[in-house]
Amino acid sequence: MRLSVAGDESVVETIRTAGATVVESDEATSSDAVVAVGEAAVTDAALDSTGPVLPVDCGTPWSVPRRTLGDTVESLLAGEIRAVDHPILSARVGDDHVERALFDAMLTTSEPARISEYAVAHRRRGSGVAVDTGEDADADEWYVVDEFRADGVVVASPLGSSGYARAAGGSVVGVGAGLSVVPVSPYATQTDSWVFDPPLRLSVERDDAPVSLVVDDEVACAVAPGDSVVVDVADTASFLIG
Repeated sequence: MRLSVAGDESVVETIRTAGATVVESDEATSSDAVVAVGEAAVTDAALDSTGPVLPVDCGTPWSVPRRTLGDTVESLLAGEIRAVDHPILSARVGDDHVERALFDAMLTTSEPARISEYAVAHRRRGSGVAVDTGEDADADEWYVVDEFRADGVVVASPLGSSGYARAAGGSVVGVGAGLSVVPVSPYATQTDSWVFDPPLRLSVERDDAPVSLVVDDEVACAVAPGDSVVVDVADTASFLIG
């Protein structure tokens, strides 16, 4: 098996000792899989690679600790590692600004110690009857789940649900179980968190402070009051899971 390495070349000898061939970076497109070390490398590999990714030391339950990488590569060569399709999120602001995220997308106040008001809405595709009104709903309908004052709100994929979203009070979500939605430092003492199938709509309801869209820890753009950010699944990435 031919493996390429992203993020930290120091694991190359471990991979070779386990019996796999390591290809050079300029031959990465011909590899059977990418061994990505660290969260940044995992993100880049998953968003850019067409092959499966083996995540190493990226702080999630799916990640392989560096100390056991040799054993994992041996299991991979023995056919004991399975490939799982994981969602890649899209975050669309209005009609034209689209960002992709592997871990999470978040609306957050741009200034420290400032809060704003946010709303979360869930779209039920062709549900038949709108439960609010009892009227026919042949088209998709948005339903406001909640509005709250907080530092922000995060939508996490299953991979990202064990990171910042979990620290903020959300659940760890299994593959295919939906997206985790969690208020960040809410003003109220008791707030809910949710797990929904995509798509979801986030919005800024009050102009209390500047708000930014952050995707995988990178600030993407400013979001004005009244603008909607629709988070959906744009694609999938293949991960190797023991």
